[in-house]
Amino acid sequence: MTIVEGLLVLILVILIAFVLYYYFRGSTGKLEISRPLESRVDEYLDRRFDLLVEEWSLVRRPEAERFRDKHLPPLARDEERMAALKAFEKEFGEELGSLEERIEALENQVIH
Repeated sequence: MTIVEGLLVLILVILIAFVLYYYFRGSTGKLEISRPLESRVDEYLDRRFDLLVEEWSLVRRPEAERFRDKHLPPLARDEERMAALKAFEKEFGEELGSLEERIEALENQVIH
């Protein structure tokens, strides 16, 4: 290996070290070498989670659970009422059909 080749290898090693240093620079969390980009994104989201929730007007899980606990029972009661109303509608339709048949039978008796 000549001096020029040795310098090129040294410059290449320094360049790779420089790129790796700036890639991992500023990270305070645990980075995984096998998936450096994903771990950087995870770290960023962990640090900025509160700001993201506020900015996007998102709801946290405890607030969503309180909302569900507060509003789910009335919705369940409304669904039960709707089922009862649908059953009534079905029975009423059948009864109405029966009455119409009886009216037609009476009209036929009166006409003939």
